[in-house]
Amino acid sequence: MVLAAGRGERMRPLTDQTPKPLLPVRGQPLMLWPMQALARGGFVQQLVNTAWLGEQIPALLGDQAHWTGLPDVHIRYSHEGRDFGRALETAGGIVRALPQLDEVFWVVAGDVFAPDFVFKPEALQRFAASDARAHLWLVPNPAHNTGGDFGLSAARQVLNLPKGSPGCAFTFSTIALYKKTFFAGCGLPPGNPDGVALALAPLLRAAMDRGQVSGEVYAGDWTDVGTPHRLAQLNDSGA
Repeated sequence: MVLAAGRGERMRPLTDQTPKPLLPVRGQPLMLWPMQALARGGFVQQLVNTAWLGEQIPALLGDQAHWTGLPDVHIRYSHEGRDFGRALETAGGIVRALPQLDEVFWVVAGDVFAPDFVFKPEALQRFAASDARAHLWLVPNPAHNTGGDFGLSAARQVLNLPKGSPGCAFTFSTIALYKKTFFAGCGLPPGNPDGVALALAPLLRAAMDRGQVSGEVYAGDWTDVGTPHRLAQLNDSGA
């Protein structure tokens, strides 16, 4: 699942007319970077959620993508904006799409640039065989999030630590594997028929406290394209 429903308030005015995941990065829309990386790993059934200016995304991508040197990608959509008039936040959007997803599935944000990340079938298989319900890729805290999101134990358990505390050395990259069972206790039925907005972070923290979230560090190039300045830096460095 590729998350592409957000408004991108901090990116205004760039996002007043263009969905944030369609902003150009190094010659192509930002969201194509993770979609192509997924295809490179053999993950060719992809689902995109939409809301803000959401009609532009299927107008560009259609239901099948053909990229040189990659297998064809079959694309489905979860149109939160069309169905409910707004985005459902991350967990609400995932639960809305849950009936269309496999028992174990990737989630990546369409507004994060991580060109070195490799989506490996072996990672999915290893996670599927584990007791964890979510597996997160973490990055060393960037300058815009020095207090961090989480810690990581030597046993690769992601730790729910207060921001800025000792050991809270990592930021969530947004790249993750989930099992459907992770969302079983969220209070929403699969498909989220009432369109309830639900944040992901509280669910993750509660699962960490139960020892159900594993993780590892991703050390490659990574940018949360959250501001026009970061977008400009990316494009300047790739020129």
